[in-house]
Amino acid sequence: MANSHARQTERKYTVRLAKAADIPQVIAIDAENTGMTKPEYWEDLLDIYNNRVSDADDDGQQKSVKRYRFFLVASDGDSVLGFIIGEVRAWEFGSPPCGWVFAIGVRDQIRQDGVGATLFEALTERFRKAGVNKVRTMLGRDATVIMSFFRSQGMMAGPFIQLEKDL
Repeated sequence: MANSHARQTERKYTVRLAKAADIPQVIAIDAENTGMTKPEYWEDLLDIYNNRVSDADDDGQQKSVKRYRFFLVASDGDSVLGFIIGEVRAWEFGSPPCGWVFAIGVRDQIRQDGVGATLFEALTERFRKAGVNKVRTMLGRDATVIMSFFRSQGMMAGPFIQLEKDL
């Protein structure tokens, strides 16, 4: 997929499923964005989100199952510019199936170049193909940069309230 924002950046990149070789760069981007380094977390997510999804039919033969989890990267050759992770979830507390964005990150120096918007568009297109027509995410009230990003993508407050308890 060519960058739809090429006129802004002149940088060409593709959006594809993440590979094991991408994880060190994903870790670095996340650390840039969050100030935390958590390599085991990202390695586990790659295993969960991009392993081949299959199931056995009644005869024990392997059959392909529709993919509902996505770990995508925007890459320029071997360089990872950003990532996004999401999945289709359903039925928690009466919610109809919808897409959930769990993480997004873009290299700080290109944050205004449209990479995040391209990743978000690629993920939401996969959600549409999976049959859902709504996308959700959850973020901190004080996360103004990411809040601005999601609002620029047309997202707004939804019908659910997040609750928590200290343990």
